[in-house]
Amino acid sequence: MKGSRLKKLWIGIGLLILLSPLGLILPKVFKAGSAWGEWSAEEIEKIVGYIPKGIKKFSDIWKSPIPDYSFSEWDSGIKSYIGYIISGIIGVLLVVGVSILIGKILARKNGNT
Repeated sequence: MKGSRLKKLWIGIGLLILLSPLGLILPKVFKAGSAWGEWSAEEIEKIVGYIPKGIKKFSDIWKSPIPDYSFSEWDSGIKSYIGYIISGIIGVLLVVGVSILIGKILARKNGNT
């Protein structure tokens, strides 16, 4: 990938990270409840009327390393949005890091070092 295209890609990713708090702000502004797809089992039960078996079975297996995309000391105001942005940065870095690692492993297997 050429330098200018790579730079544009990172600028786009950076903008998306900075815009990520909109997922918290807009539902509050429009009194729409939680952000789409971020419902707890209890919220799903309120919406649908029951908790699907798969959600009930697996909901206790995974606990988020950063629950609600915030840190316990940063639960209110602008700090919660900063926590959301930090979570976005961590997520992007993890995805990019794993992708690069997989790419290097696959290149090595194909003899393209």
